[in-house]
Amino acid sequence: MFVKYRIFILIMITLLVLVVIISGCGAPDTEPGATPEPAPGVRNIAVILDTEEIVVFWDPSETWSNEVIAFQNVYESLLRYDPFTDTFEPILATGYSVSEDGLSWIFELREGVKFHTGNPFNAEAVKYSIDRTKELGMGSSFIWDAVEEINVLDEYTVEFVLVYPSPLDLIASAAYAAYIFDPVATEEYGREWFYEGNAAGTGPYMVESWIPMDELVLTRFDDYWGGWAQENKFEKAVYKVIQEPSTARQMIEAGQADWITMLPFEHISALEADPNISITVTPSFQNLMGLLNTEKAPLDNVLVRRALNYAFPYDSVIENVMLGYASQGRGTIPKGLWGHSEELYQYGYDLDRAAELLAEAGYPDGGFELLLTYASGNEFQRRIGELYKAELVKLGIDLELRGMPWESQWDMAKAPNPEDRQDIFVFYWWPDAPDPISWLWGLFYTEEEIGFNLSYFYNPEYDALIDEGSMLAGADRDEAIRLYAEAQQIVIDEAVSIFIYDQENVRVMRTNFKGYKDNPVYANVVFLYDCYRE
Repeated sequence: MFVKYRIFILIMITLLVLVVIISGCGAPDTEPGATPEPAPGVRNIAVILDTEEIVVFWDPSETWSNEVIAFQNVYESLLRYDPFTDTFEPILATGYSVSEDGLSWIFELREGVKFHTGNPFNAEAVKYSIDRTKELGMGSSFIWDAVEEINVLDEYTVEFVLVYPSPLDLIASAAYAAYIFDPVATEEYGREWFYEGNAAGTGPYMVESWIPMDELVLTRFDDYWGGWAQENKFEKAVYKVIQEPSTARQMIEAGQADWITMLPFEHISALEADPNISITVTPSFQNLMGLLNTEKAPLDNVLVRRALNYAFPYDSVIENVMLGYASQGRGTIPKGLWGHSEELYQYGYDLDRAAELLAEAGYPDGGFELLLTYASGNEFQRRIGELYKAELVKLGIDLELRGMPWESQWDMAKAPNPEDRQDIFVFYWWPDAPDPISWLWGLFYTEEEIGFNLSYFYNPEYDALIDEGSMLAGADRDEAIRLYAEAQQIVIDEAVSIFIYDQENVRVMRTNFKGYKDNPVYANVVFLYDCYRE
């Protein structure tokens, strides 16, 4: 997801600020400081740096963006999926069974679990959470489309009845739309309560404070069902939004931060010799795309859109921006995830072909301007835009690059008049669930209201292929893959997106930050309960 999208601002934190936050009083200082010392009774604090707004969608039924990095520590789902071993870890469910026809899934639930509100977790909470998510129809709720009804069999047993066979274990372990939350608090306080910075999950950490576009502080949930017997687990986590890469690098070098989501690779190379810094490279299901506004001239002409695909400097981006830690995208499904196809057509850099297509479209000398929006503070996207701009000027096309806070970028993308929207929307997508439908439905399926189909692409043939493939995925995956490839080829032929790259994850952390395991299904998530400081 979102996919998935972002907001950025430069702020740093001092020792005084962290102590004040921990004690629950005072206002934040923006000056950099020393490594935070725990307040009395607080053994350990993890500091996580990100370039983006930490929480975009606060409602657990609506979540569909960067908040996954924190929400996976606040909320829990029934299962958690490990794509490397193809196994499921029991979380709120201790076991499950499926009928022979694949239409009934029964989950046995964990007993003795509490929500952060103190209310008990049970089968009614599971039914309420998923029913509400389906009914609202927001975010990644589409992952539950196969579910016809949810039945409470007893206090700790719940049944999902499906319309067609679907891999419900994968769905129940999704990074979005699979959270179980407190029905009592939700009914009492409502959606606005969530957006005030509140949460009602069962996870090991609960929300302590939130400063928009600055930081989110989590503190341990004392009644967590997993317990806190291990003494060196983190008591708190501070998620900081740091826009400037050099500032983030200085913070982790000085021990002011433990883990960074992403740094430009020249900074990573400079950190390799530091014995206090650990750098890991792992597979990723995250990719970068540039969605083209098919409703706005001249991009309403497929020939122009194809020309823009041929004009993109794929190799230069991968070599000079990503330093080889990525490969050119081939279709929308990232390499390594089922549904990816090496048989799909792939545009390559060919400026002569781009010029031919522009001439055929009636623009032999270019002569038009385009607006590309990207997440302000994202150095990768900015550099990619500069490389693309240099190529398009050779075709007589003036590309304006505009880094924008997420809310502004999002508002522009949803403007009622296509003429008021951007021409190219550059952003990352990662899985809602470990399923190709996350990309195929989330990005290109017809929408009544604008979500993340930001190329504004509407194609009944494509929709029908996705519908048929999703209904077969649980019973005949090979046929679903064939249909998904056919659908992706439509998107490629229509050139509604530039598939820039599938990336690898390059993680920078302190060497004394232990227990971290990268899972590409949960993009950029540090499962804090598994981590500790040595």
